[in-house]
Amino acid sequence: MRQRLPFFTLLNLLRRTITNVFPSRKHAGPATSDHAEVPEPSFAERARTPAYLGRIGSLSTISRKQPGFPFGSVMPYALDETRRPIFLISSMAMHTQNLQTDPRASLLVTQPDASGDPLGASRVTVIGNVMTIPEPETAGARKLYLERYANSKYWVDFEDFSFYRMDVLDVYYVGGFGVMGWVQATDYNSALPDPLADAATGIIEHMNADHKDALVLLARVFGGVDSQEAAMTAVDRLGFHLRLKIAEGMKGIRIAFLREITNAAETRKVLVEMVQQARQEL
Repeated sequence: MRQRLPFFTLLNLLRRTITNVFPSRKHAGPATSDHAEVPEPSFAERARTPAYLGRIGSLSTISRKQPGFPFGSVMPYALDETRRPIFLISSMAMHTQNLQTDPRASLLVTQPDASGDPLGASRVTVIGNVMTIPEPETAGARKLYLERYANSKYWVDFEDFSFYRMDVLDVYYVGGFGVMGWVQATDYNSALPDPLADAATGIIEHMNADHKDALVLLARVFGGVDSQEAAMTAVDRLGFHLRLKIAEGMKGIRIAFLREITNAAETRKVLVEMVQQARQEL
């Protein structure tokens, strides 16, 4: 007599079968290949990188005129030693008046030069309370801000301008299609930006402009995916992400470097080694 499988066991088997035959088309999900999991920096490290690189974000405050509605403003910012955003804002600005009524706000910072594919670019949303910086700490904030925005010296001493600071409560990171998650404020505060942060844009532009065939080759050998086209979308000390055009549509994968790297020169050397190795394995 054959033993019948429990109902929920049968249901799970059916779900797996449907998933294999009709793969999900939603964009949320890990951007990895079918190979073993590829090492990558923590979300805290990755969230710190666009915050470090950014100069201007979108500050959303709670509207005083329309209670409960968000009010967005273009906002230059600096970061203090614990990664808290610092703003120099006028009491006449609507966002300042909103903050004086309700200090809750968020700051959205997007990856620089992401106009070609903004939804595939990394971005970070920092959430917290924004309040005036106490007088004893103003000198330090002023120094940090002027180092980042030299032109602000022309209005920093105007009577209606004051320094404000966000005390970070939570952080949300998006690394492109399907790569997203919350980061605890303590982890964000202690993390460092990726060592390739300042060089990443140049590396990506160079690889996509001059080495498209090499990226297709790397995707095939190191990622296990045959593609018609490949574009690098991100790079860090442990590896890089590729966006691939395959027969079924678009696919994102991550490929690990042969070893951890710390600068652009090492990146070039490792990529050359990987291309040579890939050609030998074909």
